[in-house]
Amino acid sequence: MIRADEGMGFLLKYENVAWFENGEVRILDRRIYPIQTKFVICTRYKEVAQAIKDMVTQSAGPYTAALMGMALAAYEGRYKSKDQLLTYLKQAAYDLSHARPTTSSRMIEITNDSFKLAQQCIEQNIIGIQLVEELRMFAFRYINDNYLRFEKVGKYLADQIPQGGTILTQCFAETVLGTVLKECKRRNNPIKVICAETRPYFQGARLTASLAFDMGFETTVITDNMPAFVMQEKHVDLFTSAADIITLDGHVVNKIGTFQMAIAANYLGIPYFVTGIPSSTHKDMSNVHIEHRDPDLVMKSLGTKITMDGVKGYYPTFDVVPPKLVSGVITDLGMYSPYNLSQYINDKKK
Repeated sequence: MIRADEGMGFLLKYENVAWFENGEVRILDRRIYPIQTKFVICTRYKEVAQAIKDMVTQSAGPYTAALMGMALAAYEGRYKSKDQLLTYLKQAAYDLSHARPTTSSRMIEITNDSFKLAQQCIEQNIIGIQLVEELRMFAFRYINDNYLRFEKVGKYLADQIPQGGTILTQCFAETVLGTVLKECKRRNNPIKVICAETRPYFQGARLTASLAFDMGFETTVITDNMPAFVMQEKHVDLFTSAADIITLDGHVVNKIGTFQMAIAANYLGIPYFVTGIPSSTHKDMSNVHIEHRDPDLVMKSLGTKITMDGVKGYYPTFDVVPPKLVSGVITDLGMYSPYNLSQYINDKKK
């Protein structure tokens, strides 16, 4: 199988996202990269679930990590009876998919698919290391197919960027960021990338900026309170982000800060293009859970406390951009109006 990570930066090489080999899952610790390049080594699937919960990996990383975790669970249970193994894998699918609440619906889909494959294999007496390899290959095909799908998204987003243009990003759009940069390079379009830092984990400063620079683009980091001024001062051509959820009625759930950046872009007449796949399981915001994380994190900077004792913190992980602030939703099938995303679902069925 041809690997779709060819031409991608270090961060997006499969082995540096999440990788099962020799009885362990290895996950690049994105909480500290590029200050340090370290991997969290998991020898039990529950450690993978904990790593996902603890933000060792984020953006699209948890999905691959969860599937590699399923392979690890099969490895852990390789000497169990068939019934015991099925019970163990079913519990693993639940634990891995519920490690982070906001994205659990999509995680449930993919871990259930892995579990169904395991059921089929066990029925055919494919057990032990053979089963482990089947689930490992399932995880590999998932990330490879995901890259191939987002290559299309990257091309459609690249169509919106003028020659030598400047884009502003939010958080770490992972695969689509890699694919749009790869496409701009193919088109000889030397775009400039401005990255909001994205506190408290600094994904924009550490991950987005590292990937863009690693792939050869002029890259600038700004603090999270600069976007409106910078949009004007640096003549930003478009603002773009990925999304944790895009509801069918056009609401974009993404890293906290996206909403205010979309407001500024709208005020200044700069288009905001969100990239991703509309969620058929989220018709509106009624079943979306906005995750709140440890408030202590906002009172620290890379582990160093920056507030006085007694000061309180508040950390909602995501905010919601209403459809009226979204210029277009760029998918693997092209661009859609945020007010007509049901058309995407219909087109996908054709």
